[in-house]
Amino acid sequence: MTTAAMTKPTLSNDLHRSLAETARRLRVSVIKMLARAGSGHPGGSLGMTDVFAALYFGGFVRHDPKNPHWPDRDRVVLSNGHICPILYAVLAERGYFPPQWLDDLRKIDSHLQGHPAMHKTPGVELSTGSLGHGVCGALGMALALRADGKPCRVYALLGDGEVQEGLPWEAFMAAAHYKADNFTVIIDRNDAQIDGRTVDVMNIDPLDAKLAAFGFHVQTINGHDFAQIFDALNTAAGVRGRPAAIIANTVMGKGVGFMEKDGYKWHGKTPNAEQTAIALKDLGA
Repeated sequence: MTTAAMTKPTLSNDLHRSLAETARRLRVSVIKMLARAGSGHPGGSLGMTDVFAALYFGGFVRHDPKNPHWPDRDRVVLSNGHICPILYAVLAERGYFPPQWLDDLRKIDSHLQGHPAMHKTPGVELSTGSLGHGVCGALGMALALRADGKPCRVYALLGDGEVQEGLPWEAFMAAAHYKADNFTVIIDRNDAQIDGRTVDVMNIDPLDAKLAAFGFHVQTINGHDFAQIFDALNTAAGVRGRPAAIIANTVMGKGVGFMEKDGYKWHGKTPNAEQTAIALKDLGA
């Protein structure tokens, strides 16, 4: 079935409860697949789960799991491709591929590689992982879709550490120059990267003012509050004449107590058997 976000999605109490349960279930899938793989990136995957849940289960993204290449679909590009476990969990839940595929994360010849591979995984729009490249490709999609007269929106998801790269800023500059108002950038602002806190490694603040100076309509939200996520996505969809940016303040490892506490240390470290059991208990599994 095609999901079409032609009308403004609203957050009812029932939908809020459904999204919270979906997010919990997605986090369980992330922990299980990473524990089986023995490698990968849990922190950011868990941190962006609520944003992904809102996009794919809240009615914002027009897509058709039975026809992944539907020309009029919206595009979601995960520029910080290392947090692909949450993307895979979402795509499996939405029916793009059998959930059994999640068992083979990061295995040789698997459909689910350690970074998104568009020729291996249905629902993946762009092969990403080299930081900064995905947002550039996403902007290219947005401009091409507009040139073709398609009523499609492109969402580019980035990490805040990724914004330390130069390429995103070239894309931001071009997006504003070409008035790409079908283009929404969502930045995971968890202040954590593999080397430590972003403010210590390479401070990107004031991020909101910088994006505004580049010509974006900017919103800063709590990336775990569905009401704020809905308001921001609806507002972004209504922006005309310029691109939109949403800075989502998130907690790395959200939902798992010891990961939330240790922050950046769980950027690229998977839990052992004992830690996996604790994590699953925290998530009610």
